Amino acid sequence: MKKFIFICLIALTAALTASAQKYALLDMEYILKNIPAYERANEQLNQVSKKWQAEVEALNTEASTMYKNYQNEMVFLSQEQKKARQEAIMKKEKDASDLKRKYFGPEGELFKKRESLMSPIQEEIYTAVKEIAELRGYSLVLDRSSDTGVIYGSPKADISNEVLQKLGYAN
Repeated sequence: MKKFIFICLIALTAALTASAQKYALLDMEYILKNIPAYERANEQLNQVSKKWQAEVEALNTEASTMYKNYQNEMVFLSQEQKKARQEAIMKKEKDASDLKRKYFGPEGELFKKRESLMSPIQEEIYTAVKEIAELRGYSLVLDRSSDTGVIYGSPKADISNEVLQKLGYAN
């Protein structure tokens, strides 16, 4: 009998401890849309991306033009001239491919630029969320805008506006 009461007491304590945890939701997309620095950084990234894409496309167009010219003039060229033209075309295509990888590859310039522009904003948001979570006693804060599996979240649990206020972007 004493064991049964002791087990019930432990189970009750565990249930109370589990139910005492507090959770909050936030909408990261909403927060980011309301931070002007994020919008400016996105615009800057788009401009740089378009500029770099134009450079890559220019090299590809050059290679394509060289190939068309080569096809048109091929019957008039000697073997050495054909080989030299083919090598020049392949070099131009390789240059375009290398430039594309340099700008848009996994560790490319665009990735580094995005990291340098977005990291301070993300760190600022994280710090604000952490301070609010510690102040309010939240043990978990979920992002409702991502695919984390949040099916429903009460608007009362959403702290997005509070995070924006903490960052100085009153809404």
